[in-house]
Amino acid sequence: MNAAPTDQRPDLPSDPSPLFRPVTRHQLPRAVAEFLASPHLLPVPVPTEDRADLAHSVELAGRLYGRLRHPHPLDVGIVLGAARLPEGIAELARPLARTWVPEEELADLPAFQERHSGSLLLVGRYDRLTLDPVRALLLATYRGRRHGLTLLSGRDDASVGWNVAKQYAEPALDIDALGLFTDTDRPPRLPGVQVFDDRDFEQEDIQARILGTRWRRVAFQGHGKDDSVNLGEFTICGLNGSAPAVPGLLGPRCAYGLPCYKPEDKLVPLNRVEAVELVLSACNSGPLADLALYDPKYQLLLNALDGPARTVVSAVSVHDSDRPENVAWMHGALVGADSVDTLNSSLAGSHPYPAFMRFGLPGAPEDTPPPPAPADHRPDPLLLTVGTRLTAYLASELLPHNHPLRPRLTKLARKVDLWVARPTHLADQSPDQIRASLTADLQSLDHVITEQVAANPEHELMNYPAHFGDRSSLDPNVREVTCHCGRPAQEFTRRGLLPHVLDTTCAVCMRCGDVTFQLPDAPALLAHAADEVDQGGVLEVRALVSAARTGPVRLGLFVPSYLREDTTVEPATTRLRLTGGQEEEVAFRVRFAPETAPQAYYFTVFAVQDLAVSTARRHFGVVPRSA
Repeated sequence: MNAAPTDQRPDLPSDPSPLFRPVTRHQLPRAVAEFLASPHLLPVPVPTEDRADLAHSVELAGRLYGRLRHPHPLDVGIVLGAARLPEGIAELARPLARTWVPEEELADLPAFQERHSGSLLLVGRYDRLTLDPVRALLLATYRGRRHGLTLLSGRDDASVGWNVAKQYAEPALDIDALGLFTDTDRPPRLPGVQVFDDRDFEQEDIQARILGTRWRRVAFQGHGKDDSVNLGEFTICGLNGSAPAVPGLLGPRCAYGLPCYKPEDKLVPLNRVEAVELVLSACNSGPLADLALYDPKYQLLLNALDGPARTVVSAVSVHDSDRPENVAWMHGALVGADSVDTLNSSLAGSHPYPAFMRFGLPGAPEDTPPPPAPADHRPDPLLLTVGTRLTAYLASELLPHNHPLRPRLTKLARKVDLWVARPTHLADQSPDQIRASLTADLQSLDHVITEQVAANPEHELMNYPAHFGDRSSLDPNVREVTCHCGRPAQEFTRRGLLPHVLDTTCAVCMRCGDVTFQLPDAPALLAHAADEVDQGGVLEVRALVSAARTGPVRLGLFVPSYLREDTTVEPATTRLRLTGGQEEEVAFRVRFAPETAPQAYYFTVFAVQDLAVSTARRHFGVVPRSA
């Protein structure tokens, strides 16, 4: 085929006559030539000879489409099995691509890719859509091109002709209904989208709802096979009663005279759904010809292509579509985004392959928002850090089973588990919303921990260095540091031996002993003060804190229990917003009673951020008050 003519595509004027013209196989070549010569005057020819089901689909299409259009051509087109297609079908497809190349070029795919770039259109009967060459083309165009691969196909020559013809039709202006029917999710109900889930399936006549609405786009999401999608007791059915069965091919129960595995009065024949676009979001809803389990007579994809839908989106294999894809599809449908690009982008963080294929031309670039960036399902690093700490606190017996913190930590752990996992149940929340919710929970818990430690320094959390250290091994990498007393010290890390045992880092000075303790990615602390203070005097303390991340950090200071009655700490706790990695100074005062016994003491400064407690201990002495 030669290059298609002009890329200009002004809308054609409305015509009160039918948009599609049923013709015989013999009439098709001349009818196509006449249509292409005067497309704004004549309806699109459709070969419906001996195909009563296609004739009925043409009638349904008359209710969906309001006028003809010049389709926006793709960059490169290939007809698979051109010699076997009747004259007229390839010619009708010619305006759908700018350049057409022979099928033989696909034999050397690397060379083909060097010669041709951009979007690619394959036209051919379903029996030509096989693993080779479609798989290689699908993978080669995945993520690399916008609208990478598009197909036009059908169970036989007439179905191929019908699907090519539909590309010239423009939806009527009043066809604007968007619908999502899902059996595995309870997604948010976005304004502008009719959403039905398992609760609705028990209360409404879903069959009547589907068949009684003219849809701009409708998606069916749930479990199924290549012949059905389950929607509770209702079933989207792929059986085409007009299509002949192929002897020797496997079929579902009904192929052998058995009743359907679902109530037959609740079957929804897919080729009778009045929709401009159908999305079949079930595994294997559109397998390639040599991968299909069932006879084409029963296949969802082929039954959808036989219907009035101009575009059919199906899954070539298995995939993990759930709420993220449902939400992404709904948002995309509201703004006219391409369904295949949207769904594959959402799944890109989970699958290295494209799950969905497009049957029917995508919209023009100027009419279609660009697809979202491929999803990256790696969670916020803060979620991983917090989840690790929660697991350690709850699973390691650091906190007794009846500790008052456990209920709140357990509740947060459940939320983090949902957020860290692929966000199936919370995909209606953006990453910013999830982080905001997490940080709000953390700030509340950090406040509780700070107040509890200040009131009771023997708090179980404060025993984490010994608890985790006893279940750890020494990392041989020891670092030389300077103690806050000015003498050399050694900083080392103990590595947890079990998944629920956290690493701990400690600095030890030969004079001061174990000076600091912290967990990975927790605030770093040092405490400076005079070596001595008079009875009845005030010890000025400077705590140097470096936050692990930008955000609020809570700090406090406490003295040993035997000294608490003789001292007042100002402030007992404080809250600062710090810049991650930047050291800042915090001041405390410890006031001593005149009767405080002279001797050596110590104080401990602690910092709490994101459930992690860091400590710095400093020795000092109380001396008799000067006369």
